[in-house]
Amino acid sequence: MSVEQLSQTSTGFVEQMEKASRRYTARAAERDGHREALERHGILHADTRERVSSRLSRLGVDWAMATAVERTPGTATTGTSLDLDREFVSTDLLTLERFMGRNDLIGIDYLEGGFLAARPVGRITVRGPGSTLHGTGFLVSPSLLMTNNHVLASAEEAAAGVVEFDFQAGADGRPLVPVVFPLEPQRFFLTHRDLDFTVVAVSARARDGQPLASFGRLPLKEAQGKAVIGELVNIIQHPNGEPKQLALRDNRIVDVLDDYLHYAADTAHGSSGAPVFNDQWEVVALHHSGVPRRDREGNVLAVDGSIWHPAMGEHRVDWKANEGVRVSRILGMIQQFPLSGAAAALRAELIAAGSSPHTVEVPPSAVLAGRTNGSAPHVTPADHDGEQHAAPGSVRWTVPLHISVSLDAEALRQGTAVPDAAAAPPGAASSHVGAPAGTGYADGRSPAERDLAAALANLAASRTRPYYDQAADLAAREAYYAGIGAGDPTALRLALTQRLEATHDRRPAYKPMRLLYPWVDLHPDEKLHGIYSDNAFAPEELIAADAAVEAARSGRWQEFMLLEGAPGPDAIEAELDLLEASLPFNCEHVVPQSWFAKKEPMRGDLHHLFACESTCNSFRGNIPYFDFPDFDEAVRHSCGRREAGRFEPSAGKGPVARATLYFLLRYPGRIGDEARELQRDGLRMLLDWHRDHPADLYEQHRNAAIAEMQGNRNPLIDHPEWAEQIDFAGAWP
Repeated sequence: MSVEQLSQTSTGFVEQMEKASRRYTARAAERDGHREALERHGILHADTRERVSSRLSRLGVDWAMATAVERTPGTATTGTSLDLDREFVSTDLLTLERFMGRNDLIGIDYLEGGFLAARPVGRITVRGPGSTLHGTGFLVSPSLLMTNNHVLASAEEAAAGVVEFDFQAGADGRPLVPVVFPLEPQRFFLTHRDLDFTVVAVSARARDGQPLASFGRLPLKEAQGKAVIGELVNIIQHPNGEPKQLALRDNRIVDVLDDYLHYAADTAHGSSGAPVFNDQWEVVALHHSGVPRRDREGNVLAVDGSIWHPAMGEHRVDWKANEGVRVSRILGMIQQFPLSGAAAALRAELIAAGSSPHTVEVPPSAVLAGRTNGSAPHVTPADHDGEQHAAPGSVRWTVPLHISVSLDAEALRQGTAVPDAAAAPPGAASSHVGAPAGTGYADGRSPAERDLAAALANLAASRTRPYYDQAADLAAREAYYAGIGAGDPTALRLALTQRLEATHDRRPAYKPMRLLYPWVDLHPDEKLHGIYSDNAFAPEELIAADAAVEAARSGRWQEFMLLEGAPGPDAIEAELDLLEASLPFNCEHVVPQSWFAKKEPMRGDLHHLFACESTCNSFRGNIPYFDFPDFDEAVRHSCGRREAGRFEPSAGKGPVARATLYFLLRYPGRIGDEARELQRDGLRMLLDWHRDHPADLYEQHRNAAIAEMQGNRNPLIDHPEWAEQIDFAGAWP
């Protein structure tokens, strides 16, 4: 490389540094706002609601439960009472602490994920007459490497460069033998100065004959939700051309711009072109520059306090913050380049790699057992169904690993069961009801497996919380009803309806396994009680039972789709009704789903969902409540009495009355238009049940928990005296 080319490269670096500095300085007010939001409200509130929701979704966490746990002071952050592996924890609400920057304790397999992610990262070296430049790059497809534009600004520079993998120490502390691959810009070369990226082809064989495929790749994913403000990121790099190093969980995102991330990091010197990872080892950004410290005159400072100048090299700058280019923006730009022929095919291969469910793709040779200098890698062959073949001679390795759970029924009744990672849940399937066969999540788990993991993790998180904080709830109650008071019955009803709808800003879908059983419907004895029978169950029991039901429904749905081919809407509706009737969840809609055509948000509204063993659920069906005069003397089912289209429960009359009255306020005109539904003449019965069975600690807990998750409250629990002052009759159609 000529002196002129070296000067141009240096100029490119300085230009990027100056631009990063200007962007960072211009965003001071926004960063202060993010910092204040993090300190006062937590990580769920520093970034936009859309981005945080996307992030939680990628982690498999419910927004409603996440916000509830986030608001709880003193939440334990050192673990759970369950023996969970990394995949379990990735769906746990403790994800907020462990994987979003508030706890240093994470599963040990996290290190394995980092080891695999480091395999495709190499040192770029460009030698010229009397000078050598270094940078970092990483493989993003079977043939292509990504780095910065200011590292490889032209095809001519790339042609003079190589990438070295395994330039690092082995497990014994001795250096490994680097594997050197020539760069081949004649096959593929794309670069963009403003976004500071370059993508270049790499030779398929190293100088010593080793295949490039043995080092895997880091797929680039365009999907949103890979990292948010306040979250920690990791950077694997070759600082100043030194052996491979890792800045681990000491890099916090402080701002998100349209094209860039700003993070406070230890990357310091020479890390241009390094991948920036989240804690799931997904690439979220391409590190490209930093924000230097300056003296009062605006001069860039070196690490020794002197004034820095380009001849000193990038590694001598005293950085105070860093900037990475967002992967989603890079991918969008790559797709805009006009390419044809072989180059277009290589680009298509890069884009396709991003649709992989895997965060890191490596061959078997990447699974090492204490590799030392000069030793051959120890290959651990896969001999189970978890092996996923990418191509002949290679394996796609998923990190984190899958989990399986079995639950002992008798132990669950005693409340002592813990997950057993050695056995699989019965009936696990790979699709869910209401979707075509074969539909599943990107991480390879079925919805039933995912929901089971999330539910048990949510349960573990709930056991670290106070059951009911009366002082906090009283304050929340007072604020919620500000401006509303008893007076005109119609005005009171309308005001409550408006308040309930306006504050119902979080609307979780119908998933009783995830939210109802682990927290909302728990009684003070930490058990679930059937709403109609008052039979007590360990929460794990109903969670496991509903997971098995969901898996069975999925299997039956697949069979139906295979047999029916392309069923029409009526056939689909009938099959869904049949599945729900034959395989019911242990959850009761106090207002039956058929009364509101199974529509959301009514279907998932937690205020009228209660734990209910499936036998009682089926026994009641969609029959309206009734008060039999001779109920106590009559022979009846343990769930209650059912005769001629009328049902009276054995237990739970107060809670179901208040839940139904809430429904009338929240969804006026939605029920009571048909004879088989609740009619106006049933109002007196509900008001009597409400009066005779007042709300207790259980319902106060429920109401507070639901308010955290949904945003709205049940006025009949908060102000029982309003029951006789509200014009409920006006809520009927």
